[in-house]
Amino acid sequence: MKGILKLGTISGIRIEVHWTFIFLIVWVIYIEVKRGGSFESAMIHMAFILVLFACVVLHELGHALMARRYGIATQKITLLPIGGVASLEKMPKEPREELLVAIAGPLVNVGIALLLLIVVPWQQYVQLNAEELEQMFSTISLQNFLFYLLVANLILVVFNLIPAFPMDGGRVLRAILAMGMNRRRATSIAAGLGQLLAIGFFVFGIFFNPFLILIALFIFLGAAGENQMEQQLSLLEGYTIKDAMLTNITKLSPSTQIKEVVELLIAGTERDFVVVDDQDELLGVLLHGEIVKNVKNHNLPIDSIMNKDLTVLEANTPLKEALSAMALEKKKFFPVIENNHLAGAIDQTNLSEFILLRSQLLNT
Repeated sequence: MKGILKLGTISGIRIEVHWTFIFLIVWVIYIEVKRGGSFESAMIHMAFILVLFACVVLHELGHALMARRYGIATQKITLLPIGGVASLEKMPKEPREELLVAIAGPLVNVGIALLLLIVVPWQQYVQLNAEELEQMFSTISLQNFLFYLLVANLILVVFNLIPAFPMDGGRVLRAILAMGMNRRRATSIAAGLGQLLAIGFFVFGIFFNPFLILIALFIFLGAAGENQMEQQLSLLEGYTIKDAMLTNITKLSPSTQIKEVVELLIAGTERDFVVVDDQDELLGVLLHGEIVKNVKNHNLPIDSIMNKDLTVLEANTPLKEALSAMALEKKKFFPVIENNHLAGAIDQTNLSEFILLRSQLLNT
C-alpha cells in the first residue's frame, strides 16, 4: 500500500507506519525550535516520541495476542500520528472475550507504568512545587525521560478507557452491557454515550483547547461507524450468502477482449465479472477498475489483466461474514461457490440493497 513503511513483523503480525506519522515528527521539531530548544533537546523529544510509540505497539500487540487466544487473527498494526490500530479480523461476539481483548491493550500500559515506577523516583517529583518541577524538567536527563514515559503511559491508559468508541473503553462498556442485553442494544447505548462525550469535548475544545475538537470528531465519527456496522450485522443475522448473492451473472472466458467487456458494461448493470474456463471452473475476476484502465486496448484478452488472487466465499457462509470480509479485505466483489461449483457472486451494492430491504421490512 502506498504511503506505508513496513517495519517488520512481531509474532507474525506486520508492523507498519503510515506516511502521516512524519507530521508528528515535524510538529515536535517545530515546537522545540520555536521555544528556543537546542538540537540535542529536539533529538531527545524525537527519541521520546519513538519510545512512546513503541509502547503503543506493545499496547496493540496486547489486543492482538489476546484475540489470537480466541482464534482471531491480526493482519497488521499500523502506527498513525494519533496512535496505533490493530487490524483484527473481527471482534469476539462473546461479551467476556470482547472484554478481555479490549482491556488487554490498556493493561500492557499499566504493566509498563508499574515497571517504570520501580526505577523512577516518582516520590521526588510529587514532593516538588511548580517552580522546582520546572527547574528539574529544564535539565535533560534519563530520569526525566523515564518519568515523562511513566506519565505518558498512564495518560494512554486513561485516554483509552474513555467509554466511547473507537477507544478501548467503548468496547469494554459494550461488552459489560452485552452481558445483560443483546449486542445490538449494547452497541447503541455505548455509541450514544460516546457521541455525548464527543459533544462535551467539542464544546470544551472551543473555549480551552482546539486539539480537543479533533478528538471530539474522532470519537463522534468512530462511535457512529461502530453503531452503523453493528446495526447492519444484526440485520443479517440468520441469513447466508446464498440468500443475497447474485445468480444471474455474466461469465467471461480468458480470451474475451476488452471491447466485448465494455459493451457488456454499457448494456447492463454489472461492473465486475467472473472469469471461467470451458468446464465452468473459476479462474479469476475482472474488476471494474481494470476495465476502465485498459479501455483503449480494444483487442486485449482479459486473461492478462484479470485478478487471480481470489477470495472465494461459500454459499452457506453467514451473510454477516461477507460484510466483514468486504471491510477487512477492502474488496467489493467475491465469487461464491456451492458444492465446489461456481454458484454466483456477491458485491457491496447487492449486499447494501439486501440490508436496505431488510431494514424496511422490519420498520413496516
